[in-house]
Amino acid sequence: MKNNETNKENVAELNRLVEINNDRVEGYKKAITETADSDLKDVFKEMADHSFQFRNELADEVLKNGGEPTGGTCTSGKVFRAWMDIRAALSKKDRKAILNSCEFGEDAAVDTYEEVLKETKDPNIRSLVSKQKDLLQRDHDRIKQLRNSQ
Repeated sequence: MKNNETNKENVAELNRLVEINNDRVEGYKKAITETADSDLKDVFKEMADHSFQFRNELADEVLKNGGEPTGGTCTSGKVFRAWMDIRAALSKKDRKAILNSCEFGEDAAVDTYEEVLKETKDPNIRSLVSKQKDLLQRDHDRIKQLRNSQ
């Protein structure tokens, strides 16, 4: 059985990712309501769905480690700033600016996943986080491709 200190560390790292995904869900939900472009609405819905799924998987792992999944979002740091930039870009309805801000948010999310992978030793958690990071990277690349096509 894992010791309590290891479980606490696992829960803290997992909850960092829960927060990132909560931010992503909220950011993309906001983007869906603000953009007039139906193709972007579809992409943003898909990405919000991915983060909703990720959040649920991570929350299950938090519970397995004896913790309580956080319901919050990041209140500081670059991820929060990225989503604030997205909101500002949406207010201007500028497609390229929206996609630039989304890419910045995706960069921050991928970076956080990489940090957690470096810190986490538990093979089950590493497997889950690695799988999610791969899909997150694909989402990032999709946003970048859309932005570059503008």
